[in-house]
Amino acid sequence: MHALVVLYLHLLLSSTQLVITVTAMVTASPSSAAQNYFIGFDLGTSGARISVIEKASSSSDDTTSRGYNEVHSDATSYFESYDNPNSWTDAIHKLLTNTPQPLRSNTKSICVSGTSASCLLVNPIGGKVDGGNYRKAKMYDYDITHLREGINPAASVEAANWIDKYAPANHATRASTSALSKLLHYHAYQRIQPSSEVFAHQSEYVATTIFQSNPKQCGAGNTSNRRVYTSDWHNALKLGYDVQELKYPNWLLELLEEVGISSNVLPQVVEPGKVIGTLSSSIVERYGFREDAVLVGGTTDSNAAFIAAVAAGGGKPKYGVAVTSLGSTLAMKMLSRTFVEDSKRGVYSHRFPVFGQNGGGENEDADSSSSSSSSTEEAWLVGGASNVGCAVLRQEQFSNEELLELSQENHIDVSTNSPYEYYPLTKMGERFPIADGTKQPLLEPKPESRADYLKGILQGIANVERMGFEVLGELGASPSFPEDVWTAGGGAKNNAWLKMRERLLRESFDSDAIQVRRAENAEASFGAAFLAASGFD
Repeated sequence: MHALVVLYLHLLLSSTQLVITVTAMVTASPSSAAQNYFIGFDLGTSGARISVIEKASSSSDDTTSRGYNEVHSDATSYFESYDNPNSWTDAIHKLLTNTPQPLRSNTKSICVSGTSASCLLVNPIGGKVDGGNYRKAKMYDYDITHLREGINPAASVEAANWIDKYAPANHATRASTSALSKLLHYHAYQRIQPSSEVFAHQSEYVATTIFQSNPKQCGAGNTSNRRVYTSDWHNALKLGYDVQELKYPNWLLELLEEVGISSNVLPQVVEPGKVIGTLSSSIVERYGFREDAVLVGGTTDSNAAFIAAVAAGGGKPKYGVAVTSLGSTLAMKMLSRTFVEDSKRGVYSHRFPVFGQNGGGENEDADSSSSSSSSTEEAWLVGGASNVGCAVLRQEQFSNEELLELSQENHIDVSTNSPYEYYPLTKMGERFPIADGTKQPLLEPKPESRADYLKGILQGIANVERMGFEVLGELGASPSFPEDVWTAGGGAKNNAWLKMRERLLRESFDSDAIQVRRAENAEASFGAAFLAASGFD
């Protein structure tokens, strides 16, 4: 019997246009060999997305460089605020419910990516999150130096002093938005109780809560009911995990001991894509997953976008390839031979995994402190994330239709510079290319022409990207500037912006070889799905 092909239409509202995506789902007949599927989830700033991929046959034309087809994708907005953990889990359940059953029942592995340094404290016995005002999730842009109503300023000072005493110079944890800063801020305000609170990043909280947690068993005791949260190299970087030595460093353990935080509060750490364990019986029963389906180590949203763009771009990732994600905010990554970091500029390096070689076997359990790479040559994702981005376009009330119209060549001349030197933040505070919690938005003067205003904003964001790559070169990235820049996110759909950014980068680095292109598949969920598949080649 022939396979039954079912077509699904998804209407996705991007930052520049309405996109209609047609995805094909193949349901195998009973006589057909079962196909393995790999699921990736991404938790973004406004909602969540799912990608389901399969290994392509040699005759398929719709393949990535690794031979995978995306057979299903979907997106949903958060039901409540973006810092509400219930919003994250509800969104994932909605996406799973809308995923065709034949895909779920043949899923081999699952991976979850989330926003960098978004974190919370969780009760490991049953996974409850304290709903108190000062135990709310602290998201990627939560700055401990910003005073909020009812916040004791002494807590911010105390947390910053602890960081200043122990964290190495220019370390990523020194940023006031780092995960370690947030952990210490929680503790400074109200001391953490290791018996009832552990630390988790957004992605591992969702991964553990949904995919590896069974209902709490009465009378089973705390040990049986305790949930173990497993992080990854990428999420754990800003918590202080040493991605060069692959362990929590001594300075971090000494810091925690002095302030009174048990090291048991910290999550386990594995390589992105490494098998953590099988899915819980409750999630298998609820959604019809196969019993040997596994959960693998996750990543951050910007790293997942990098993986997606490079995987779909063709060929083995090479040094000098970069990915810029133009979503609500701007994130930049470049593959470098060298490790660089400078917290004062918001620059850090992620260890780049070796796909297909170190994913681990299906029965491997997560090590409590580290995992090793089989790579004989180091590669690092160097970069940072700025608070500028497409969110400012919504703030300034540019509709999709207006963006499409004004981005035409007859409205915007991308071969010339705008006279307006904007720094288009939506609110105070910047992370990269300089970490400055007091950085103010600059969107004045405002011209009468909406086209001139849009050009100035787009150029302002492009200038932040240009400055970001300049900073990476100054700090010792190798090569010192990007050769290929793949673009992800809603901003990638704006052709005028691509041309403007290419011109500015070529002028800045005096190289006509630099190319700025739209990634074939730039969705972080696709990158997460690729990670899910990486250990099963």
